[in-house]
Amino acid sequence: MAKHETPVRPTQLVCAWGVHLLTASGAVFGLFALTAAARGDYVASLFWMALTVAIDGVDGALARTFHVKAVVPSVDGALLDNVVDYFTWSVVPAFFLFVSPLAGEAGRLPVVAAILIASGYQFARIDAKTTDHTFSGFPSYWNILVFYLFVLGYPAWFNVSVVLLCAAASFAPLRCLYPSRTPHWRAFNVAFGSLWALCLTVALFRYPAGHMPWVRLSWVYVVYYAAFSAWLTLRAGRESGEGAVS
Repeated sequence: MAKHETPVRPTQLVCAWGVHLLTASGAVFGLFALTAAARGDYVASLFWMALTVAIDGVDGALARTFHVKAVVPSVDGALLDNVVDYFTWSVVPAFFLFVSPLAGEAGRLPVVAAILIASGYQFARIDAKTTDHTFSGFPSYWNILVFYLFVLGYPAWFNVSVVLLCAAASFAPLRCLYPSRTPHWRAFNVAFGSLWALCLTVALFRYPAGHMPWVRLSWVYVVYYAAFSAWLTLRAGRESGEGAVS
């Protein structure tokens, strides 16, 4: 006799569809970021981008908490997340660079092309998120990069160079920290990352006067993230080498 499936409760459906709605709302706020950048209100655009980052930071955990995949199997939440993420993490910051003076007149087309092509590769590759819960290559953190380039005020040639370097890193054999999923020191990484996000939020509120102390403070996490990712990359290389020898 076949087992009867446990019926889905209305509250489970509400929670599951609510998570999908939250994920999809990122695209709406991404559109707000586009319109703000188009009218030259770059600070407002960055605030909208920050909101999309916050949504992306919690929707996965909520989906796992409420077992969204089991409750609403007809909707591919991972695919929805990727569609929204490509728009908010890549298209929106690329447009920001295109309309703002950060990349200069000569550099804006190369950086936009580099971001969209590199991100297209990143979002399409099957190992973008590894089995040990890390990111492969530069994980399309273009919103974050655009924020730093904007508040630091470096010359256009420097900004273009950084963007192109990060785009190239998308194709490199790197392992980057996935704060909410990488098992090593996960609780600490999430807490540290939250403090970093708070620093960036305060910096944005205080821009254009009084933001730099908070930006400098945020670099502590950036250095930590880079060092942790370097360790993950070396660790993966050693394990791969050991596997090849055996």
